[in-house]
Amino acid sequence: MSTKNKANDPKDLSFTEKARRAQIVQCAIETIAEVGYAQASIGQIAKRANVSKGVITYHFASKDDLLEEVVAAYAIAAEAFIRPVVANAVGPKERLRKYMEANLAFIAEHRKMVFAVVEIAAGMRTKEGKLRFSADADESIYQPIEEILYAGAEAGCFRAFTPLSARVTALAIRHAIDGFSLELMRTPDLSVKEYTEELISIFERAVSNVDYE
Repeated sequence: MSTKNKANDPKDLSFTEKARRAQIVQCAIETIAEVGYAQASIGQIAKRANVSKGVITYHFASKDDLLEEVVAAYAIAAEAFIRPVVANAVGPKERLRKYMEANLAFIAEHRKMVFAVVEIAAGMRTKEGKLRFSADADESIYQPIEEILYAGAEAGCFRAFTPLSARVTALAIRHAIDGFSLELMRTPDLSVKEYTEELISIFERAVSNVDYE
């Protein structure tokens, strides 16, 4: 077997190599979701994939390299799942509802992947000791929500927002969505439908231009 690491030139991968990498990523997801970030070794992932550790290191330069691929796969899957739903919504109110529904549905339907990414985000650090993946530093997470809020305010269906109030509201919505994954970890048989409706109701009231008694 060649000692050249295939992670360095993914564009040159054959169909078989792409399939093997995808298998390894899936096994990493399942292992991390089961035992956590700290306990998920290359050996355990290889065992689940029914391959040698050498096969893992042939395709991925390190455990960190593999885990970054897991996060990348999550981002691609989430984007493909959520974006079309939101894009087809009509008006800011429906866009906000569909945004939240799609995010919660993705989490519910891809639990192991989401649980694995939560573990990676909480445990993986840079050489300087900082968290490798910091959602708070990623404008792409909050900007779409803020855009919906501003559009709703302009259309008259949401209350007025300042830059600060829009950011705080976007943070609250995003953290509420992310918190759903933790609730699913604690309560696997949670009613996703009821949870979704309740959460949406809370934020529809929070952004509405109507005063509720």
